[in-house]
Amino acid sequence: MSTARRTHRAVYLLGPRRTELRTVTAPRPGGGELLVRIEAAATCGTDLKVWQRGGHPRMLQVPGPFGHEMAGTIVELGQPSNGWAEGDRVVIANSAPCGECKACRSGRENLCADLSYLNGAYGEYLLVPRRFSERSTYAVPPGLDPTMAAMAEPLACVLHGIDVCRLAGDETVAVIGGGPIGLMFAAVLGPRGHDVALIDPNASRLEAARRLGAVEAFEAARDHRDAERLSGIFSGLGPELVIEATGNPRAWETALASVAPGGQVLLFGGCAPGTTAACDTHKLHYSEITVRGAYHHTPAAMQNAIAFLAAGTPDLSILLNAVYPLERVPEALAAMEARTILKATIRPEPH
Repeated sequence: MSTARRTHRAVYLLGPRRTELRTVTAPRPGGGELLVRIEAAATCGTDLKVWQRGGHPRMLQVPGPFGHEMAGTIVELGQPSNGWAEGDRVVIANSAPCGECKACRSGRENLCADLSYLNGAYGEYLLVPRRFSERSTYAVPPGLDPTMAAMAEPLACVLHGIDVCRLAGDETVAVIGGGPIGLMFAAVLGPRGHDVALIDPNASRLEAARRLGAVEAFEAARDHRDAERLSGIFSGLGPELVIEATGNPRAWETALASVAPGGQVLLFGGCAPGTTAACDTHKLHYSEITVRGAYHHTPAAMQNAIAFLAAGTPDLSILLNAVYPLERVPEALAAMEARTILKATIRPEPH
C-alpha cells in the first residue's frame, strides 16, 4: 500500500454555472474505504441541471465535488478491504442504500430511507466511503473500456424504469425526448421486440434514435400537435407505453394525452420543484391509464447495466460525442445545453 499522500485536481461546484478546479489532497482510506483513480467520467442531463441551478436538494450541496458518472482503478484501500484489491477496475454508483430499511428489504433500494449520495467524478481521484465499497462498487468486466463503463449509472436508471413498467414484451412505445436517456430507452426496448417511436426537436438526435433502433423518429412541435401526432401512430391506435424523458411538465401533459386506452405512462424525467402538470381526468379514469414514476436505480439494475455495456449490443458509444479535460467541464456542459453534443467524456490526467 502506498503511504505517500497524493494531491490532485478536482472540479467543485460553487453555485449556478460556477465551478472551480481545485488542487486538494486525497485523504488516506480508512477501514473499508477505497481510493480510486478516475479513468473516465461522463457528463449527463442531471449534472447539466445541477450546474444550471447551482446544486441539488438531495444529491449535492455547494460548494462540493462535482460529477457522478465514473469508472476507475483502485490505487489504495483501507482494511478491511471488503474483498477489493489494488489494481481492480471498478464502477462506483453515485448512491448507496442502507440495506436495512423496509424499502431496501423489499428490493426497492432506490427509495431507501437513508440513501447516501456520492459526487466527485470530475476529479483525478475519489475517496469511496465504506458503505459505497460494500454496496455500490462493481467490477468492470475485462475488455470494457472505462468510457463505456462510466455510462453504467444512467443506463441503470433506464433499466430500472423499464422494470417498473412490467412490460409483456411487444408493446408499442413512444419516447418523448431524444437526449441520452431517451436514446437509451430506444436502444434497450427496440431489440426487446418493442416498436419504438421517438420525438425530439433536434434533427441529429432523431438520426441517433434511428441508428439505435427506433422505427420512427419525428420532430417535436412542443405544443398540442405533439400529442395529436403521437396518438395517431402505430396504426392510429397510439402508443401503449409513453415514456417522458425530458423533465418538462408540458411533456408530462403530452405523455398523458397521447397514450392509448389501457396503456401506461412512465414519468421518468424529474421536473423542477414546485412545478405541476395537468391531466385529462376523464381519460385517466375511463381509459384505465396506468401512470408510473421511476426514480434512480437499484443495485440489480447497476449489475444489469454493466453486463449490457460489456455485451456491446447495441453500441451506445454514439452517445459520447466529445472528450474534455477537467478544466473544460463547464464547456462540456455548455455544449450539452446548446444541444451540440449528447454527452461528453471527461478524462482526468493525473500529474
